[in-house]
Amino acid sequence: MEHDLVLRTPEVTLVPLGYQHAPALLDLVDADLWRGLSLPFPRSVPDMELLVLRASESAGTVAFTVLDAVTGAVRGSTSLQEVDRDHRRAVVGASWYGRAWWGGPTNPASKLALLTHCFETWGLHRVAFRVDPANTRSVRAVQRLGAVPEGVLRGHRTASDGTPTDSLSFSILSHEWPEVRTRLLGRLVGASGHPGAPSGAPVAQPGSADRQAEVRGEGGREVEQLVLGDRRAGEAAQPVHA
Repeated sequence: MEHDLVLRTPEVTLVPLGYQHAPALLDLVDADLWRGLSLPFPRSVPDMELLVLRASESAGTVAFTVLDAVTGAVRGSTSLQEVDRDHRRAVVGASWYGRAWWGGPTNPASKLALLTHCFETWGLHRVAFRVDPANTRSVRAVQRLGAVPEGVLRGHRTASDGTPTDSLSFSILSHEWPEVRTRLLGRLVGASGHPGAPSGAPVAQPGSADRQAEVRGEGGREVEQLVLGDRRAGEAAQPVHA
């Protein structure tokens, strides 16, 4: 569905997925990277624009382009799906990033932005993740979050090649969010590349003075600004590799 939500962290900015992002997104993809997604593999800019259109027309889907917070370069895309504010639940899905951003702060920063908004702004109780069992990289990433495994959904979705495939189901409940949030903050400190910020360094605890969440209107948009420890949005992001 169409939306005007913008989520900001010092590493990445999540903006509404739009047609203007299609060429840059296409440059990031290849067949191996796309494997494990249920979306058709885009071979051209019009193909990518069609995926943007599908996301904007899908009820309950809030799709984002992930940008470098400093340069504005496109890093990938992620979405909140099956958003149901009445039943306080959503699914994080259709998340992918260019290979240059694998293994660094892009994924944990994006997940921190999405989950903070889900639990602390929308007040959701449950956020789920559904992963193709063959997509071992995504399975490991969800497990590393601390999401709780729930089982296998047999024949749950159609793969990008048109064949039916299973989904592994994971979820985080609202009372589990503080621990998950602390894990994510710790990963971001470890991935920051800053001298004096080793992976074992203390991280801000939920509700501490070191972490501020500000939700404000900016040009009609709802913006969530996350300040993680002593890091600020103006700091340069470091290149990362898988």
